[in-house]
Amino acid sequence: MEKPHWLTRLSILAPYAWLVAFFLVPFLIILKISLSQTAMAQPPYEPLFDLSAGWEGLKAFFAGLSLDSYAGIFADPLYIWSYRKSLQIAAISTAILLLTGYPVAYAMARAPRRWQGVLVLLVVLPFWTSFLIRVYAWMNILQHDGLLNQALLALHLIDTPVSWLATDHAVYIGIVYSYFPFMVLPLYAALERMDETLLEAAADLGAPPWRAFARVTVPLSRPGIVAGCLLCFIPITGEFVIPDLLGSSSTAMIGQVLWLEFFGNRDWPVASALAVVLLVLLVTPITIYRQREARQLERS
Repeated sequence: MEKPHWLTRLSILAPYAWLVAFFLVPFLIILKISLSQTAMAQPPYEPLFDLSAGWEGLKAFFAGLSLDSYAGIFADPLYIWSYRKSLQIAAISTAILLLTGYPVAYAMARAPRRWQGVLVLLVVLPFWTSFLIRVYAWMNILQHDGLLNQALLALHLIDTPVSWLATDHAVYIGIVYSYFPFMVLPLYAALERMDETLLEAAADLGAPPWRAFARVTVPLSRPGIVAGCLLCFIPITGEFVIPDLLGSSSTAMIGQVLWLEFFGNRDWPVASALAVVLLVLLVTPITIYRQREARQLERS
């Protein structure tokens, strides 16, 4: 049997090397800092790993590690509340994105072929503008005398201006607007590849359009649904800019708490522990889902 060419081996090893260098190694650094103690020094934690100290230095290094930061997280209601608030906002926002993004993706996939490229361009067009500028634009739209209140007053839907800024509603509006393409594009990719003859077969068998949609279209678009939900839910959970600019103290998410601990309190061990716990919260359900999918594929 012929051995793989060195270029083939390199193409296989390169992605793993990238993941190790830019994901595993930074995670191990954060994990180490989370097991350290806060110190009035630079960097603001101890112990530090010093190879020149030899075996005694290595033993002192491991002896200085502790789980105090994790114990402090689970003992402080503020951190627990921030995690719960982040997961709540991420779950509700992802559900809204799915409910609004699925019809748009379905319409794009059923549009004439010559128009589909234009529609995709319109969906990704906001990416051509800075994310921060778009959030600032929403601050102007949602302010007391902003465009939204002016439009609602002109349509006689409200009698007095509504306070939108510094509320949960403003955070949801900003998140849904910002992450909308991340939901639509995976859904469109799944729906566009769907074989339309399956819908014709369902109609020939007497299924009304709504049943064919529920029993054929939705199951076949499941990969797009899962991909879109993951692409939205994971980054929304750690979102910082949108709740910081559009929300208030009652919408403080874990990303804001992380920033405060790192740069405000300079408590790097606690901030690192918060990041590790957040990673575990996000990775665990994804791992369980992948294992369940693998078992289902084995059975089929």
